Amino acid sequence: MARHIAIVEDEPAIAGNYRDAFTRQGYKVSVFDGRAAAMAAFASQLPDLAIIDVGLGDEVEGGFDLCRDLRARAPGLPIVFLTARDSELDVISGLRLGADDYLTKDISLPHMMARIVALFRRVDALRQPADESDVLVRGELLIDADRMSVQWHGRPVELTVTEFWMLHALVKHPGHVKNRQQLMDAANVVLDDNTITSHIKRLRRKFSAVDPAFDAIETAYGMGYRWKGHS
Repeated sequence: MARHIAIVEDEPAIAGNYRDAFTRQGYKVSVFDGRAAAMAAFASQLPDLAIIDVGLGDEVEGGFDLCRDLRARAPGLPIVFLTARDSELDVISGLRLGADDYLTKDISLPHMMARIVALFRRVDALRQPADESDVLVRGELLIDADRMSVQWHGRPVELTVTEFWMLHALVKHPGHVKNRQQLMDAANVVLDDNTITSHIKRLRRKFSAVDPAFDAIETAYGMGYRWKGHS
């Protein structure tokens, strides 16, 4: 069954180009020109991946609002921003809202396709049948890769695909520092230092919402990050 990609883009020509490119690769594609139309459709059926522009019609930050609403409804749904807005603030804002990737419209179609394929590959990896290596227990933390679930003190912590892989990389070898390149390799994304920092802050914030005393992710200044404790 073909994967379903939803494109939320208010410029018909651009939306059409992306739709045709993904259709040629065998994807089922739906196109929406605004936040309201997209949310109405998502209320009855969620796509397998959403590609969202930031500015949607009269809503200068309609894509950010859509991402926030969609992420609240579907914590594990892959979400990618594809926009002309390339300021560092916009990139960080998009990732803080829970997007898995942030691409600008000057990206080539082959490069964009490769990033989407990589994101689906990560989702598939998380859905492989579980074996002992798919379940990690570190003190009060439990990670089940088969169900893409994380628990802290028995309470669920909802993560995006990118956040999940970064956490998994840290937790696999507690006490070992993972530098930014290693975290990017684990998540199969290309991000700058500020974006990696934003993901780590978001991870800490999600754990702290469950446990205000959470302090298991340490910063090794000038080096990277590590998970406190021992394997």
